[in-house]
Amino acid sequence: MSPTYAVHRRIFASLSVLLCCSSLLLAQERRPMTLHDIARLGSVGSVALSPDGRQAAFVRSVPRKPLVDDDGPAWAELHVLDLERSVERAFVSGKVNVSALEWTSDGKHLTFLCKRGEDKHTALYRIPIDGGEAKKVASVSAAIASYSLSPDNSHACLVAAAPENEAQKKVTDKGFKQEIYEEDQKPHQVWIAHLDGGETKPRRLELAGHVWAAHWSPTGDQLLVASAPTPLVDDQYMRQEVQIVSVLDGKVSARFEHAGKLGELGWSPDAKHVAMICANDVHDPDAGRLKVAPASGGSPVDVLPNLEGSVASFAWQDADSLLVVAHQGVWSSFEKIDLQDGKPSARKTLLGTGGPVLDGVDLSADGQMATFVGSAPTHPPEAFFMRHGDSAARRLTNSNPWLDGIELAPQDVVKFKARDGLELEGLLVRPLHESKGTRYPLVMYVHGGPEAHHSQAWLTNYGDPAQVLAARGMAVFHVNYRGSTGRGVAFSKLSQGDPGGKEFDDLIDAVDNLIASGLVDGSKVGVTGGSYGGYATAWLSTRYTERFAAGVMFVGISNKISKVGTTDIPEEEFYVHALHRPWDNWQMMLERSPIFHASKAKTPLLIMHGKDDPRVNPGQSRELYRHLKMHGKAPVRLVLYPGEGHGNRKAAARLDYSMRCLEWFEHYLKGPGGNPPPYEQKYSEPGAKEEEKPGP
Repeated sequence: MSPTYAVHRRIFASLSVLLCCSSLLLAQERRPMTLHDIARLGSVGSVALSPDGRQAAFVRSVPRKPLVDDDGPAWAELHVLDLERSVERAFVSGKVNVSALEWTSDGKHLTFLCKRGEDKHTALYRIPIDGGEAKKVASVSAAIASYSLSPDNSHACLVAAAPENEAQKKVTDKGFKQEIYEEDQKPHQVWIAHLDGGETKPRRLELAGHVWAAHWSPTGDQLLVASAPTPLVDDQYMRQEVQIVSVLDGKVSARFEHAGKLGELGWSPDAKHVAMICANDVHDPDAGRLKVAPASGGSPVDVLPNLEGSVASFAWQDADSLLVVAHQGVWSSFEKIDLQDGKPSARKTLLGTGGPVLDGVDLSADGQMATFVGSAPTHPPEAFFMRHGDSAARRLTNSNPWLDGIELAPQDVVKFKARDGLELEGLLVRPLHESKGTRYPLVMYVHGGPEAHHSQAWLTNYGDPAQVLAARGMAVFHVNYRGSTGRGVAFSKLSQGDPGGKEFDDLIDAVDNLIASGLVDGSKVGVTGGSYGGYATAWLSTRYTERFAAGVMFVGISNKISKVGTTDIPEEEFYVHALHRPWDNWQMMLERSPIFHASKAKTPLLIMHGKDDPRVNPGQSRELYRHLKMHGKAPVRLVLYPGEGHGNRKAAARLDYSMRCLEWFEHYLKGPGGNPPPYEQKYSEPGAKEEEKPGP
């Protein structure tokens, strides 16, 4: 052995020891996640790629700090990343709410919606990419909901409500503030605005109904419009129509046959075709099929007819090809669909399953570069980028660099069979520092919808504090039960007409599978979820009370009959869930209601609900609370959040929710149980200089 080689070997050995020690030290310095960490998680909501593919603009969500900032939802900032130099700049930041990013076709400006300064309503702004202040370029006497630029960037079509009636405003100011339920909502209309028109007011197009979206055609003379008869959410879900209208006078030149739910719309670059993400039929729970039709109108053709998944987003690469992000099971894929005369001719997978879960694709002008929003078990949604021919998408942003100091629990994909042989899958967040052979408490988190699904991505949020529960020695399982999306139309219809039936038996089977694996202590199983997941929580805490030691129900359903009469989506409930009206089978609807089984309930149940929820009326929570109270067999607590709807948006309500959820599970799955813990909460972060007064 030569002296030089020996020296090199000793140096290499020393470096290896140093690296090993550094890795161990780094691992020791990392700490478990806390609820206050969840409260400060940032994320990327949307990404827009510049026409030349050199810059990516994105919206970053920045949560407010509980006890420090004025309460409210997260701020939304505009940032731009130079992809060649990897330099990120904040363009519009601070106490702002930016949305709907769009590049001008020459790449010199970004446009966005925002309410700034003395604005009374959300307006359209434009900012030069090479520096300078944002300038308001269009507004109407109501908040702009969405917009689309003309091909030459000189105009924009704005979607906004009609002006408030001055006579009505005067009497309202005098105290006449009565609400005419479902009748006094103002429909959104389309306005054509000249972006450099000075004092020129936007011109309104006379279109029937309530406009949800409008897209300017590449030829500049037409709009692709999605509208419903009224502004009601139920009409948005079930009765939207797609048509092409003239920019000049709003006359309809083409209509498209469509039934059921509707998602994204988009023109082909040559304006000869349109594509839409929509339902397969009126009973399809999900807008997850990608269909294409000639711009002359007619019946769209499904370009991914054999997809056992759902389309999340798409972009036209050129006049004869589409790039598509599809969700398949717990993963996503990126596909290229070649067309011939508007019909699919070839399909190629550009990114297969197994990487970050992607969404929101946007392309450069030549179609050779793309940006996405992507998430993984190790981070919330961030911006991603790839070029034609790349084997993977590259992460661009890091909204939470402090996560490098957090020790995250492992997250595994688990497959199992239901009692009838149907194969199901879910995501298991394992207990942090799990000891093999030890059985742990389990919290099962049930997604809402049920037309939704869990992906092998970031799961932790205020309503699903999975990583914090894992850090406290619990396993958390997320089940894609029958009726979930991501596995095709047929699978998503398996729960229809059978509320609380096989769909929730799947949840019991999921628990039994984890007990059989040796991981879970069957006497310490909890359940939680919101909306339909809240229904599952109430059902399992009453009908299957002997199986569950604790439940946390959020904006959930307890009475299937009264729910139909108090929700804002009764038609959606009928067509894609129940398949019958309550009066067609009162007894079945009653027996599939948790209140029917309240007399046997012994599961301690924490119920939480927004007081202004239009989807699931808070009366659903009050009903179950009162029934459980009268029977007196199960500890129960009801927490209502003023000003919150179908889910909490404000920082304080979110932190309060997650604190109560964690406390309830620790008390009943790991602690003494018995009577509920005290309802007061201490909101300050451990180690804070001043201890805040407890709140109810």
